Amino acid sequence: MQFKGKTVIAFVLVTMVASVLVTLTVADRLVALDSGGAAGKLVSGASAQHSLSKKEMEKMNAVLQLIETKYFREVDRSKVMDGAIAGMMSALNDPYSVYMEETTARQFSESIEGSFTGIGAEVALQDGRVTVVAPIKGSPAEQAGVLAKDVLLSVNGESLDGLSLNEAVAKIRGPKGTKVKLTIQRAGISEPVHLVLVRDDIDYETVYAEMRNDGIGVIEIRQFSLNTGERFNEELERLEKQGMKGLVIDVRNNPGGVLPVVVSVAQPFVAEGKPIVQVEDRSGKREKTLSKGKGKNYPVTVLMNKGSASASEVLAGALKEAGSAVLVGETSFGKGTVQVSYDKALGDGSLVKMTIAKWLTPDGNWINETGIKPDVEVLPPEYYTVARMSKGKTLVRDTISEDTRSLQIMLSALGYKVDRKDGYFSSTTEESVRSFQKKENLPVTGKVDKKTAEKVEETLIMYIRDHANDEQLNKAVEVTKEKLSGKKAS
Repeated sequence: MQFKGKTVIAFVLVTMVASVLVTLTVADRLVALDSGGAAGKLVSGASAQHSLSKKEMEKMNAVLQLIETKYFREVDRSKVMDGAIAGMMSALNDPYSVYMEETTARQFSESIEGSFTGIGAEVALQDGRVTVVAPIKGSPAEQAGVLAKDVLLSVNGESLDGLSLNEAVAKIRGPKGTKVKLTIQRAGISEPVHLVLVRDDIDYETVYAEMRNDGIGVIEIRQFSLNTGERFNEELERLEKQGMKGLVIDVRNNPGGVLPVVVSVAQPFVAEGKPIVQVEDRSGKREKTLSKGKGKNYPVTVLMNKGSASASEVLAGALKEAGSAVLVGETSFGKGTVQVSYDKALGDGSLVKMTIAKWLTPDGNWINETGIKPDVEVLPPEYYTVARMSKGKTLVRDTISEDTRSLQIMLSALGYKVDRKDGYFSSTTEESVRSFQKKENLPVTGKVDKKTAEKVEETLIMYIRDHANDEQLNKAVEVTKEKLSGKKAS
């Protein structure tokens, strides 16, 4: 695999994907088609029909006057106004419709361009809880082992309960090099997961490609940023010139991006005149984006997981329904709405990002909150989603903890004998620890101190990074070969 740009080894992630976590800059970056699309026909200015009535204006002014004259301390008028607008967006009860003041808006724009500062993950507010959509590859979030569907409970000990998405993001963001402590609720784990991340600049390549020895090309797309379409087509052309026989497009943990970009990626695989995506407005009117491509004469497989969202799902839906691709992996995240950012209308550097339509697959399916099911399901191994050990205390025989459970899962993945995975530090677990310590030239104590725990995790990372151990990718390649030979994928 060729890596261009900054790459950081991430713990607990599928070879090219698997773990996840957040840039907490905003919820999602999917925007409308183009100036000729449904969203482009919307006007930025407010007509008299949609302005505040005299009675509404008087009510707003009355509240503002009360705050400024009666509240028990001095207030920042601009913050009050920001709060009022944020409140209007919050009333929509839509996790993807948000107001961003100037600083947050600037960070959002940077994230679309593919460079920003943060921890590197995509989050959304779901049922009032800050929930991870997907992490960015090579980010501090991914390195720490945050996963899609993780719920963020607190930041540096401060609860996120009841906060807006912007408020939560503000607590997570911070200067490069500073630490942030996250407390996470993860499905299948009874105790909260505690992770420490170091904020950093997120400047990353979005497209990675390789040609395997068997003639199957693999292109990984980590996010649909502004330059992703151009980069994808460059890599696709390079692989085709090398005689590629079949292609796997890997969008695992890809949180989405810009809609016109994913259309440009899908277009070569969809024959001219066929729909790539449909956009439906509030009145039910649908507008189709038709392909200008020619289709491909080689088999294509899309590899996805529960962290594949929005634009990734557009690609998966288009290639399955209009491009005859096979979908492999897990059911995707389930984000079926289109957002547009409005900044010029506000005039002060702030912006409103608002849902303006649904998007539908070529066959008219709306996948919101349900996701797209794979044709061939391949769930990730248990060790891909296991929590990192806290390393706060030494693990010893005849004790019970979530850290011991993680240890047992990791040792089992590395080929050591494990008689249980329930967190009880058994005699068999102790013997496996001794065997591991002996092999890695560590003091053979049978106890798991910080040094042993770090070595176990480091060894697992190396195991995961070996493509030969990526079960989902291996299945996607197998399915591609089966289609190449005319067999039915299963």
